[in-house]
Amino acid sequence: MQIMTAQSRASDASHAIAEIAAALDIGHRGKPDFMTLHFGANASAEALRLAATAKLGIPALHGGSSCLGIMTQAGLNIDTGAGIGAFAIWDAAGSYGTGSADLGQDPALAAHNATQAALTAAARPGEVPGLVWLTVAPGCEEQVITAIRALIGRETPIVGGSSADNDVSGNWAQFGPLHSHRAGVVVSVLFPLSGVSSAYQSGYAPTGISGIVTRVSGRRLYEIDNKPAAQVYHGWTGGAVPMAGPAPQSILAAATLWPLGRVTRAISGVPFHLLAHPAMANLDGSLDLFADVATGDRLWQMQGSADSLVARAGRVAQQARDDADDDLAGALVIYCGGCMLAARDRMPEVQAGINAVLGEVPWLGVFTFGEQGVPTGGRAKHGNLMISCTAFGRAE
Repeated sequence: MQIMTAQSRASDASHAIAEIAAALDIGHRGKPDFMTLHFGANASAEALRLAATAKLGIPALHGGSSCLGIMTQAGLNIDTGAGIGAFAIWDAAGSYGTGSADLGQDPALAAHNATQAALTAAARPGEVPGLVWLTVAPGCEEQVITAIRALIGRETPIVGGSSADNDVSGNWAQFGPLHSHRAGVVVSVLFPLSGVSSAYQSGYAPTGISGIVTRVSGRRLYEIDNKPAAQVYHGWTGGAVPMAGPAPQSILAAATLWPLGRVTRAISGVPFHLLAHPAMANLDGSLDLFADVATGDRLWQMQGSADSLVARAGRVAQQARDDADDDLAGALVIYCGGCMLAARDRMPEVQAGINAVLGEVPWLGVFTFGEQGVPTGGRAKHGNLMISCTAFGRAE
């Protein structure tokens, strides 16, 4: 297996793909067996798909938008809002396939169809992949994960991120080899010859304050401990996160350092908190979240800082590296877009921290509006404000 990454700042899709192809030395190495492309929302998903298809001819082509841009071992690319990065695998002994579908009215069916298409493209129908790489529009990630599990079983790591835009306006996009989407799901199944290790954490700690969900509908949280959720949350944060005024109030930025957490398991007695990011305070006292919660869930008030968000990425990369069975060929990093925006001025430290752990290993970092990954000892989950690192071994 060989892995390389490349990036471009070109505003024209054809020029960007040409730069990426040259950096990857496609003319000499031949087309990769798998490529995932991620890009700031100022770039055109369909133009990139068409250019990549024409120039590279990769059947297993996966794409998704990323908040402002991307990062790799070579540096950050978030200054124009259209930065593009590629992660390419050459692995003749492995099998790779990608499928995509519009979410439509039945996200579970869309995820099922995309996964089936990916398995068929990999010529491995009915088999269990070593990894699923996932990109999905925000809003129904839990349903998508459940549907993928129903096809491939519960043990396969499902890792990826919800596509993002640059300003939370909904201008995110996804693409597979055949179609681009505004509200779609892209599933890649990877059957690499090498081993894969993946770590999934957050950079937040519980404050000790918690309450029980007593009324919720989907991702709209109405009550905690039988009181209006926005009122309770405002109090828990000491007023750091505002309530609605005469109109609904976006609280996405203010809530970035104050997410809500659910304990999903304990590792050596230490609880693992899966995070939900409050996005909107409504006039009726409810909160809109970027993840599902259920009646009876205990929600813990979590707190983070710029320091914790900066340091955590390197620690997650270290865990993935420590868990790997052999030398690394490459890595995929998911870093929450909200965390990136909160620590934007210090993102060079984040990139340098990952480099310090991975050394010369090529890696691609994507900034997402929802993160899917596998907690230590657990199964795939969807959360917010999370970080993952998925490392690929260097099998010959």
